Amino acid sequence: MIIQHYIYRELLQKLLWILSLLILVIASNRFVGFLADAAEGSLPADMVFLMLAFKMLATLPKILPISILVGMLLAFSRMSSDRELVILAASGVSQLFQIGVVLRFALVFCLFVSVITLYFAPWAEQGVHNLKERAKQESDISGIKAGQFKEFSKGDRVVYVQKPSPDNVSMEEVFLQVRQNANLGVLTSDSARFKVDKKSGNKYIVFSDGRRYVAEPGLLDYQITEYEKYAILTESAQANTAGGKTGALLTTEIMGSDNKVHQAEFQWRISLILSCLFLSLLAILLIQSHTSERRYMPFVIGISIYLIYSNLLGIAKTLLSRDVLPGFIGLWWVHIILIGVLLAFYYLPKYRYMKKDEDEHQFIPADGS
Repeated sequence: MIIQHYIYRELLQKLLWILSLLILVIASNRFVGFLADAAEGSLPADMVFLMLAFKMLATLPKILPISILVGMLLAFSRMSSDRELVILAASGVSQLFQIGVVLRFALVFCLFVSVITLYFAPWAEQGVHNLKERAKQESDISGIKAGQFKEFSKGDRVVYVQKPSPDNVSMEEVFLQVRQNANLGVLTSDSARFKVDKKSGNKYIVFSDGRRYVAEPGLLDYQITEYEKYAILTESAQANTAGGKTGALLTTEIMGSDNKVHQAEFQWRISLILSCLFLSLLAILLIQSHTSERRYMPFVIGISIYLIYSNLLGIAKTLLSRDVLPGFIGLWWVHIILIGVLLAFYYLPKYRYMKKDEDEHQFIPADGS
């Protein structure tokens, strides 16, 4: 049908325009942050674009719902302002037909969102996690600059390197200050290198051929130890693995799990898909119920509802992950509220029209004059 294809084309154009704009804005912001990390040495320069690609793919499911809402509002708002919706209604194209077109378009879009949310986004999150771990290992050396101090373990370890080795994997003429309880230790070494314990995952600095000085600040009682090899823990693996990233877990791993955190993550992913469908219907109902009002009113109402809806989903996810809500309630109650809002926008205009029609008939004089 020509009208149906015309509406599809209008919706797709606006959706792609909004989605491209959001991706550009978010990618620009992320890119600046990654460049700053690269300049500080915490992220190798060759990882910047790969990290950006993974991060944008992981973020994509979060911006798809707002993209389809704003895209549909723009499309139907433009059609309403140009009186195209009035012409369609006069040509026999009912509101139910318009809702059906939007519903079919939204269902196809939800299939796309399902693939991204359930499969590609977790894979991208895992890619981001792996790149961060790799960047930490590589930036330990690349982030240390000759003649500058570098802190580890929140300032408890301070390293100073006179010059890096030619192979750029170790350091020469190294100074290390270690603060532990009331004691202050200082190590000097001819050379040192970073090492990761494969079993525990802990990260160490291994010093070679140097001296260790330990004393309590303010006292002259020093302990001096000469060593051939000496290792200092700079970062514990427990700090990296505690509270692991559930967003990086595969959907098949969390589906049907009894873990409340996994249930919350799974319902969150399903909610992102459902929200695209519900917000699409919200857009067309807002336009149909505000055709005679100012053009920006559907946007104000639609964005307001989206913000409330999105925040409620976040709150419900937190409550479910903390075992405050049972799994069968979870995030579903938020969708039920939005469905109620959709029904209200659909039936209230009809009710007002019927009420107005009854009032007009009620005041018609009996003699018809």
